[in-house]
Amino acid sequence: MADQNYRPQRTAAERASRVRFRRAMALLLITLLLPGSAQLVAGNRRVGRIAIWTVLGLAVTAGLVFGISLLWHGLVFRLGTTPWLLGIFRFALIAGAIAWAALFVDAWRLGRPLELDLKQRRIVVAINGALAFSVAATMIFGAHLVGVHKGMVEAIFAGAEAAEAHNGRFNVLLAGADSDGGKTRWGLRPDSLTVASIDAVTGRTVLIGLPRNMQNFTFDDGSPMDKEFPRGFDCDGCYLNGVSTWAGEHKELYKGEKDPGMAATVDAVEGITDLQMSYYAIVDLNGFEEIVDAIGGVTLKVRQPIPVGIPTDSFYTHIEPGTKKLDGFETLWYARARHDSDDYSRMARQKCVLNAILQQTSPADVVRHYQDVAKATGSTITTSVPPSEIERFSALALKAKSQKISTLSLVPPLVNTSDPDMSDIHAEVRKAVKKATPKKEEVFEGPGTDGESKAPTQKADGTTGGKTKSAGDSEAGSDKGGPVTGGSLGSRNKGYQANETDDLASAC
Repeated sequence: MADQNYRPQRTAAERASRVRFRRAMALLLITLLLPGSAQLVAGNRRVGRIAIWTVLGLAVTAGLVFGISLLWHGLVFRLGTTPWLLGIFRFALIAGAIAWAALFVDAWRLGRPLELDLKQRRIVVAINGALAFSVAATMIFGAHLVGVHKGMVEAIFAGAEAAEAHNGRFNVLLAGADSDGGKTRWGLRPDSLTVASIDAVTGRTVLIGLPRNMQNFTFDDGSPMDKEFPRGFDCDGCYLNGVSTWAGEHKELYKGEKDPGMAATVDAVEGITDLQMSYYAIVDLNGFEEIVDAIGGVTLKVRQPIPVGIPTDSFYTHIEPGTKKLDGFETLWYARARHDSDDYSRMARQKCVLNAILQQTSPADVVRHYQDVAKATGSTITTSVPPSEIERFSALALKAKSQKISTLSLVPPLVNTSDPDMSDIHAEVRKAVKKATPKKEEVFEGPGTDGESKAPTQKADGTTGGKTKSAGDSEAGSDKGGPVTGGSLGSRNKGYQANETDDLASAC
């Protein structure tokens, strides 16, 4: 009986074919592990040496950057927010993708495919194509992401010079603007104005809200608008949200300014608050919902049905009460709705939205949805912050997440918006900022106070003594001050807690 374990002896030609196949596969493998090594051992050695030294140089550079970044975390921010460096990195990724793919093709050539049998040749071609495509596609996609990031940095952080902190704080004007598509006006008009006064060391923040319908306010001393309106913005029908439009129609007052309307608005805000603005940020409300959708939505507490649209809109509906995870469209209407409500409730809800985004958005969320976030923010947000300041404000934002946010809104009953007393407003702003500025021994503690017995003190229910009603009373429904409205505790007559509180989160 024939030996069942008998294997026919391979011919010399078959053994040679297997060797050639292994050699071809090995050349592809070493090209994947160390580009240029196939050329060094079997082809143009000069090309191989150039490729290997390039790869080793990049590896050493990456190692040095990683090592230094462990000691100096800001290095990554500097490298990742410098447009010309990002441009070089993007070009390098594209060039690297092309070069690596070319090395794979050359490695396939060095494998002498014509000397392989048909089956082996097909296997080598398939594997070579898959490796070359995978490597090149990955690097091209990386270049695309770098390009998206570069575009976002250039679009958002358009400032040229970094500003120093004023009295230990950065004051940033946050403007929510819309355009109505050119139906009644052209360009963006600031429809929501809030000053974020941020402690330059701790990140402790106070949000100062300015009503869109304020009249007869004065501008920053010596500014073009101050010279034009020395007794205040007293023209017929002139409101705070109309400053931008007025200045846009009188551009000669702000010669050399890229955005005269925003420059005039900054002068108005500085005159009203007596704070010097470090930077401004404009958010196009028409694109705001895309930002919220990009981060996966936000969770907000709805205390009363909030209208989405107005009754004549085909999509008119309501956001029902409860703790809700809202998408971008719903969040936008939560923040901007005024039907069956008022401007001051809307201001309170807007502060609640800012707090929710700050507290609920983590770096991991941004990284996970980075392409969508970059696309949405790049087309929606414009600031005067230069790229060199991204590191500083990212660090301050992370610090702010762990601290209570204070608020002050220049609205009734505190302020008569049609005839404001500027001295009283300045005093209230100074007091709010002082309370949000920690003393040396309080740097890592809770919110500080101004040391005066008459200052509101934080209660367990999140209210400030004597200025707003308790959470329990507000939730109960109605009293002389009216019902709870929208997202913040309180009412128009007695004030919405989110508009003036030592703890914004508890008021929302």
